[in-house]
Amino acid sequence: MQLSDELIIEQIQIGPMLNFTYIVGSKSTREVALVDPAWDIDALLSHLDEKEYVLNSVLVTHYHPDHVGGAMRGEGIEGVAQIMEKRPVKVYANRLEAQGVQKVTGISDSDIKKVDSGDTLDVGLIEIEFLHTPGHTPGSQCFRVKNTLVSGDTLFIDGCGRVDLPGSDSEEMFHSLQKLKGLPDDTLLLPGHNYSHVPNATMGETKKANAYLNVKDLPTWKQFMGS
Repeated sequence: MQLSDELIIEQIQIGPMLNFTYIVGSKSTREVALVDPAWDIDALLSHLDEKEYVLNSVLVTHYHPDHVGGAMRGEGIEGVAQIMEKRPVKVYANRLEAQGVQKVTGISDSDIKKVDSGDTLDVGLIEIEFLHTPGHTPGSQCFRVKNTLVSGDTLFIDGCGRVDLPGSDSEEMFHSLQKLKGLPDDTLLLPGHNYSHVPNATMGETKKANAYLNVKDLPTWKQFMGS
């Protein structure tokens, strides 16, 4: 069986900040993971029910409330806490991000499965690999399914995540981008926000268009970032 015949992957734009939530899973078993579910949990769960998907897990790229729920700029955002009330499953977060996820969302430590870079998760017949990509936050991570990469706020089609926020680190971001730059050109990049003229692109296309990926060394990066 070809992976392309087995893989479920849906990109859903949601919320006023142009976030993307993703559904990743297995056609044979109908098991799926939700990546960065936020803003309208009832709509996301209704969509799963309409497609007859079974929620297996929640995957978190990083702890910012527009991706996992919580309070932001005085506004309460729905997220993983509401999922835990309605469809309790494990929430997979990088080990360095777990405390932030817990603090922002209010879910318990026992709800979170702490993972390291290189760990994998089977969702039905689909294997998802966790890649630690710090920079935007200390425990930011991406999810790789063969030639597909869900990149959160680490890498956008035309840019990268902010590095001027608490816990962010410009040098770590440089190294994370270099890591992702090494992925094959046919890798499909699925970013955390719809900030570009297209919602997704191959890594080959992104390498040509994204100036942040074309900085070759750390001193040049520091100049490029104005630090």
